[in-house]
Amino acid sequence: MNRQRSRELFAEAQRYLPGGVNSPVRAFKAVGGEPLFIRRGQGSRIYDEDGNEFVDYVCSWGPLILGHSHPQVMAALKRALEHGTSFGAPTQLETTLAQMICTAMPSLEMVRFVSSGTEATMSALRLARAFTARDKVVKFAGGYHGHSDGLLARAGSGMTTLGIPDCPGVPTSYASNTLVAPYNDVEAVARLFQDFGAEIAAVIVEPVAANMGVVPPRPGFLESLRDLTQRSGALLIFDEVITGFRVAYGGAQAHYGVTPDLTCLGKVIGGGLPIGAYGGRRDIMEQVAPLGPVYQAGTLSGNPLAMTAGIETLKVLSQPGVYSALDAKSSLLQEAMTAAAAQAGLSVSIPRVGSMLTVFFTRGLVLDYESARRADTELYSRFFQQMLMQGIYWPPSQFEAAFVSMAHSDEDIASTGAAAGKAFASLASGPR
Repeated sequence: MNRQRSRELFAEAQRYLPGGVNSPVRAFKAVGGEPLFIRRGQGSRIYDEDGNEFVDYVCSWGPLILGHSHPQVMAALKRALEHGTSFGAPTQLETTLAQMICTAMPSLEMVRFVSSGTEATMSALRLARAFTARDKVVKFAGGYHGHSDGLLARAGSGMTTLGIPDCPGVPTSYASNTLVAPYNDVEAVARLFQDFGAEIAAVIVEPVAANMGVVPPRPGFLESLRDLTQRSGALLIFDEVITGFRVAYGGAQAHYGVTPDLTCLGKVIGGGLPIGAYGGRRDIMEQVAPLGPVYQAGTLSGNPLAMTAGIETLKVLSQPGVYSALDAKSSLLQEAMTAAAAQAGLSVSIPRVGSMLTVFFTRGLVLDYESARRADTELYSRFFQQMLMQGIYWPPSQFEAAFVSMAHSDEDIASTGAAAGKAFASLASGPR
């Protein structure tokens, strides 16, 4: 496989961009080699600058649930471009998308658009602290909620990928207000409430952990968080930046039947364009300026292009049968890869929720950050390279999710399962 042009572009990029990239995981540090430079995407495929074609399971890290360059989304964006790109003033599009989100997720009575998931979680926590008049926040080890200072304690995603335990540049005073518990450990959260209950403003959680790889919540875990926060007067914040409109049309809160006070969204609601949002109960959201004293603003928040892409994406996702079809494809992929690993004699765990899954090279279940970190990242790196050589673009990090889109065909799923079988067989016969 020729990658000469990508290598040349990466060498040039490193002169001007830290590490040659604008987001750390893209640099391939965790899997070795050099990153591909992508020229275009169509359906389930991406094409690099050397003309190589890959079946894509990164899907821009989740938002492309319809696949690349979906015709309905692209046509609407072309029409929107004719009217301009940004106004810094209200448009009807903002209200339309807000109505669609609030209808899909009844826990959101009001919503505020921002431009990234980091902005959404940062703003939701500021609002929670103001509403409760408390300072401390509970998060979970391996949970990644963006790169704002107060949330980088024992964070997942690229920090776990690159082995960064905590981020330099974050004042210790910030970390002192962040309490960290193991994911799926109700007793640990209960102890934090026993010790700090009157000081805790909120618990923020990925209802399905997706930044230490995919780790589903254990039965009763989310329900217990709901009970603990209600009894103490704290707020429950679901970070559904990844799971929102990905695991179900109503998000993970609909999938598991647990209602948070605030929800953070991103990824899918922008249809591939930069976006974020936070919303929840009306009495809480009415504290946001200009109605209330909690200030948050953004020039490109609610920009017409992101609103247009989001509206068209949700129109498609709201059609009957979409999520059952996505789940069926994803289940077939999970089953094929699990069977292939077993045939090769490898110990592999492949947890899945809806159309997101992760391949862990480990014995037993992955339940939290510590068990995720016990996975064999060297084997994963070799697996990634084996898949890449067969034309499958799998996430270049053990601690990220793979995503199935509506554009992935039965043939894509079958060819991916076959490629995984070859990769697992090669790993089993090679050095361990």
